[in-house]
Amino acid sequence: MNQFTGYELLWLFLIYSFLGWVLETVIATVRQRKVVNRGLINGPFCIIYGIGAVLITIWLQELSGLWLFLFSAVYASVVEWIAGHLIQKIYHERWWDYSDIKWNLDGYICLPFSIIWGALGFAIVKWGNRILIDFFAICPQFLMHLVIWILIGVLAVDALASYILVRGTSKELDKWEEANNRFVHVSVKFAKWIATHVEDRIHKAYPKAVKSKVLTKNETVFAAGCGFYKIVMLFFIGAFLGDITETIFCRITAGVWMSRSSVVWGPFSIVWGLAIGAVTALLYKYKDKSDSFLFTAGTLLGGAYEYLCSVFTEMMFGKVFWDYSKIPFNLGGRINLLYCFFWGIAAVVWFKKLFPFFEKGIEKIPIKIGKMVTWVLIVFMSCNIVMSCLALIRYDQRSNQIEAKNQIEVWLDTHYDDVTMQRIYPNAIEAK
Repeated sequence: MNQFTGYELLWLFLIYSFLGWVLETVIATVRQRKVVNRGLINGPFCIIYGIGAVLITIWLQELSGLWLFLFSAVYASVVEWIAGHLIQKIYHERWWDYSDIKWNLDGYICLPFSIIWGALGFAIVKWGNRILIDFFAICPQFLMHLVIWILIGVLAVDALASYILVRGTSKELDKWEEANNRFVHVSVKFAKWIATHVEDRIHKAYPKAVKSKVLTKNETVFAAGCGFYKIVMLFFIGAFLGDITETIFCRITAGVWMSRSSVVWGPFSIVWGLAIGAVTALLYKYKDKSDSFLFTAGTLLGGAYEYLCSVFTEMMFGKVFWDYSKIPFNLGGRINLLYCFFWGIAAVVWFKKLFPFFEKGIEKIPIKIGKMVTWVLIVFMSCNIVMSCLALIRYDQRSNQIEAKNQIEVWLDTHYDDVTMQRIYPNAIEAK
């Protein structure tokens, strides 16, 4: 597995963002018969392409052929789906709509474009990355690093300015404009001009953009709807239930009680917790759809998610935490068809049976107590994850005969020795 440096990933992000902007601008220009500036921001970057390309580069580099095409289509479509919802949430507008195209999901993604994304992802891994990384390697490193940081800085300022100026700040600007200070008055005029320019550019680039309704929050109920507090609470519920479920499953199938926890403190499976939180956030709008829809979505998203987790943990800790090589229809030992179906079944059971029960329970918690408990749990799990990462990294170092170099590593060797780590992570083996 290739290990890309931070600069290489930033380089790929910038180049693919630019190429995506070129592609979008050319298509929009041909359709509208005039030059338009596409993208989320003012500069020549379409960051959705950059994010999707980097994700595919990191996590799908081992795949080839049909599998590379299919997983690229799934990952890129999820990125497009999330981007569409984020844009609607931030700008209160819908910039693209595939509702008139067959096989679409709520107009945000559709099968024809998913096929295109799959082909582009295939080309990125097969040829694009090699060409771009080779070019990056032959250029003067100091110059390339300087260019990357300048572009990232400009990109960040551009994105932040676009967000602040378009995110409904006109009322505040009007208040400032009434000030007697001439400098403030001129500055507010300039800010309004930029805001108007940004809005005009967006509407020219996305002529089909339509305003969406701004939903008011229910301030009398804790974690109403599908917001931050509910997702966090569901993460902890999912992490606990996932650990218990896997422990019982191992007992039934293997005949042994085996730890399935992801962390060193408590029975929590981070993989399951993130899965429950993510699938709820992604499919909340579709929770009342048919069982077949939820099963298909759960199978595809669950398989892609588990594959991503397998690659990430191996890259991060140098360990393989699960290996399905002995199960039929597996993909690199990272996922297998049977367990992908389990993800689909889990999605149906979650939304049709369990989610309504937990949602009602969460919303009955008093608001102040609910918020306090949520942040206590966040602090606890953050410390838990940090400690687990340190223990796993040191576990990997010991397996490579690397001696402790400071008091922290000595403390980790004492409290999280090989016996303890093998008990917590019994399936963890050295990555080849």
